[in-house]
Amino acid sequence: MERNEAMWTRLFVLIFAAVFSLQSAGAVENDNQLKGRISISGAWALYPMAIKWAEEFRKIHPDVNIDIAAGGAGKGMADALSKTVDLGMVSRSIYPIETEKGAWPVPVVKDAVAPVFNPSNPFFDQICKRGLSREKFIKCFLSGKELLWKDILGGNSDAEIHVYSRSDACGAAETWAAYLGGKQEDIEAVGIYGDPGLSEAVRKDSLGMGFNNINYLYDAKTLKPIAGVWPLPIDINNNGKIDPEENFYADRNSIITAIKDGRYPSPPARELYFVSGGKPTRPEVIEFLKWVMTEGQQFAPDAGYIPVSQEKLDESLKNLQGK
Repeated sequence: MERNEAMWTRLFVLIFAAVFSLQSAGAVENDNQLKGRISISGAWALYPMAIKWAEEFRKIHPDVNIDIAAGGAGKGMADALSKTVDLGMVSRSIYPIETEKGAWPVPVVKDAVAPVFNPSNPFFDQICKRGLSREKFIKCFLSGKELLWKDILGGNSDAEIHVYSRSDACGAAETWAAYLGGKQEDIEAVGIYGDPGLSEAVRKDSLGMGFNNINYLYDAKTLKPIAGVWPLPIDINNNGKIDPEENFYADRNSIITAIKDGRYPSPPARELYFVSGGKPTRPEVIEFLKWVMTEGQQFAPDAGYIPVSQEKLDESLKNLQGK
């Protein structure tokens, strides 16, 4: 009897020890799980991609909260340099003075800015067949003159051109201005806040002209231009017509392919960046950036972006890891 009691006592102790060991191991594993909060702000251009990346990253690391707010590339850069956020979204080239102030950029995807107009424009068919050359876009956006559509298309109509730009410091306006040989402040137009706002302004004005990041020009589900806004073709070779190799605006996939193979000019095609104020040191930020540059790239095409070249990704990873 005593022997049986002793045996059961030893067995209970062993079972208890085993359970305690498993619980302890689980606690250690849970303690080692990535935790924390990542704050991101900036460019409207990168906002949809950042949202998708955050959703996918949290499937792997559910204890990492990621806060994302759009507000323009200027805000993203300012917030990053002041360390108000962990990562700023920037949709233009990084200026040397920003690097001197501590900006630490990582190129994460590529997309483009495209000129837009209203499909109810009375000259819609003519514009789609002929497009506008770079010189005519310069006349519209940088001259500061009040123009009529006949000034750039010919004919005798007195219909005015209503030009819209962005009021917020942004990569889209800076990139579009760079294509025209200027800067955002050189654009003479009615200023509208944000990508959605500019798109809405053109949608409401049959004589309007502006520009958008391509993910605010094409519907994410149908991949066709959103209702009320249409891409304004660029006559790249300046021959007065849109040739087959220049006709890539019918859907988002077509323009993405043109950006990828270099048929669409750069600028207004450009790389998009995550920027931190100095090299990141917090584990959750480092792991998020590493994931974006590796597994995260697979989500770029379906979201309407082009992955960064492997060479640039490798260089950025090497810099991040300090090797």
